[in-house]
Parts: sequence; C-alpha cells; structure tokens
Amino acid sequence: MYIYLPAHIKSSEGAIYLKRVCALLTVLLLLCTLLIPISAYDELSTDAKACIIIDAQTGRVLGGHNIHERLPMASTTKIMTALLALEHGDLDQWFTVDSDAIHVEGSSMGLQEGNQVTLRALLYGMMLPSGNDAANATAVHVSGDMDSFVAKMNWKASELGLKDTQFRNPSGLDAEGHFSSAYDMAQLCREAMKHEIFQEICCLSKAQVEFGNPPYRRWLENYNKLLTMYPYCIGVKTGFTEAAYRCLVSAAEKDGMTLICVTLNCPDDWSVHESLYERYFSNLNQQNLSSEIPRTLPMTNSALNRAGTEVSEVAVRPAQNLMLPLQSSDSVSLQLFRKPMIFAPISEGAVLGEIQITINGENVLTTELLAAENLSSINQEKEPSLIDRLRDFALQLF
Repeated sequence: MYIYLPAHIKSSEGAIYLKRVCALLTVLLLLCTLLIPISAYDELSTDAKACIIIDAQTGRVLGGHNIHERLPMASTTKIMTALLALEHGDLDQWFTVDSDAIHVEGSSMGLQEGNQVTLRALLYGMMLPSGNDAANATAVHVSGDMDSFVAKMNWKASELGLKDTQFRNPSGLDAEGHFSSAYDMAQLCREAMKHEIFQEICCLSKAQVEFGNPPYRRWLENYNKLLTMYPYCIGVKTGFTEAAYRCLVSAAEKDGMTLICVTLNCPDDWSVHESLYERYFSNLNQQNLSSEIPRTLPMTNSALNRAGTEVSEVAVRPAQNLMLPLQSSDSVSLQLFRKPMIFAPISEGAVLGEIQITINGENVLTTELLAAENLSSINQEKEPSLIDRLRDFALQLF
C-alpha cells in the first residue's frame, strides 16, 4: 500500500505532511485514485487505411487515424513470429527444416529440403527477405506444428493486450480471420524492440547467414527501403499481399528519442513514414522529469548511514529513466505514492513507492521509487518487531 505525497513537497516538510495525513487516516490508510484516461493525439490524414505514430519509450500515441481498425497486416505478422522465436531461445542450435513447412507460396529465404539451419538464421530470413519458408520453419521448430504455434501467437497477443489482433498463420499470408490494427502492431513492435537481437537484425539492409546441406554462407537483402531512404530509420518490417496491400512497421531514432510508425494499406508508405518522423522529431524535445522527484523521503524511525550518523530521511531515486519526449502543448502531471511506513534497516534498491506520469490525461509511465542508499538500524543488536514499529509510528502522530 502506498500513500500519495505531492512531488513539490520538500523533504524537510515531508515528515510534518506525513504525520498530518496519518493522523487524519489513523494508523492504516488507503487512498484510491480514480484515473480516467483521455485519448489525446493528433488526427492525421494520410493515404493509408490506418496509420499511427507512437513514442517507443512509453507507448504514447502521438498521432494517427483509424488506429484500432482491424485490417490484414501481411508480413508484418513476422514480428510476432520473430518475438516468439527470441523467447524460445537456443538460437544457435542446428536442426533440419521441416519439409512440409518450407513448401509455401510467396517470398522466401531459399530453404530447401534437408537444409540445416539455426533459429538465428531464420530470424534473418524472416526479417530481411521476409521468407515465408523461414516463418513456417520457425513455427514447427518452436511448437512442433503450425497450429500449436498459431495458438501461441494468439496467446501472446492476448498477454500483450492486443485486442484487435488475431493470427491464422506465422507468415502473414492472406487468410480469413487474420488481422490486426495499426495500434496493436505498434505496440507489438515496441515489445519486440526490447530484444537487442531483434534490433540488431531488423536495422540491417543486408546480412550474411549460413544454412544449407551442408550449410554455407550466403547474403540476404532487406526489402525495407526506408533503411536507406531515411537516415534515422532503425527497422523494422515490410509487408504486402493482395488483400493487405502495402504494410509497413518502422522505427526511427534521433536525439535520444525513438518513434514507431505503422501504416496499413498505404500506397506511398515510404514517404508517409519519412514525413511523419520529420514532423514529430521536430516537435518533440527530451525533458528530464527527475527534478520533480524529491531526493529523500522521511522515515518512520531513525537510522544510521554509512558514516554512522543518525538520519531521519532516506535518499531515493526512480527505477528508470524519466527523460521523456514531450511537445510544447503537452500537459504533464507527476504523482508520487510512497509507503506509509519506512523503517530501517533499508537496503539500496528497496522499493519505497511508485511514480506515475500522466500526459494529456493519459497515464503513460509507472515506475518504482527505490532507496538510493543502505541504512542501518540504530538498534543493531535487535531488529524492531512489527509491534515495535507500529508503536513508534503511532507515537509520531502526536
């Protein structure tokens, strides 16, 4: 349980503030905060049936249109297939591809019956030349058969909260009931980009991989022309089928900021992505919100620091970077929730509270507030019991 402590309260005032709150709410208190998220993003006009651009760090939607419309997404499907392969692990284990799996229409990395390959090579084969054979071979190797892998894809989509996504195959070929939305694909890309190997692969214009019978090295080229057209592009995946038409999930990094853009059914996707990146990188600036967080929190009992000095406050820090890309028009709110009772001894890294950041009425980031130092109990011989702690806490109320 945490209590709310306004970020502007100085550490010296914190103890008094805390006592007053606790006196009103007695020993145990619970603050219930009702947050009603309000969608606030630019309504864009593009040639795509659906379009979105988000901040990769928080997932915040910056602009878009028809962002939740369910549409076929072609080979951008392979982002999910690649993610499950990465989570499976054993990327460098050699195995023989399933003969039935690699007999599939559409784009190919060149697998043939009897080929020896690794999951790492299949990742390159999926993400660069968009090999449907690579996606199918991955599915059978990871789950034993295609149906089981598709079930795993849909389970993962549910786990990630992708409410407008349903998979029917690992490659993205047209199939009834195979669809996603611009919003879901952006969030899926954001999840996949958390894997360094995924980042390393999807940013390459070409790569040399090894497979065959016996294996030998050969070059694979990436279909993603945005990698060479736009200097800040760092991936991610193209897609095309007759039903889906041109689909593109991309990411770009500039001035420490990473944005993700998705267009579904867009005839001029390269230009749309480039223009959106230029627009939002120009409008965004990195701002450090750490200055809004108090450097210390008052403690319920006294403690000893490393120098052996008695202290009544503990140094704190946010668990993650609070450098966020913001527009000048953004309305930012920061709330700090802390534990109602903080007792020594305290270990550095202990969770003492939570920070919530809201932008334009939407909660975009929640992170833990951690102890930034080790503090010892004054009574080194005997750690205070729960009853002792409650007694000391109650005494501070009066």
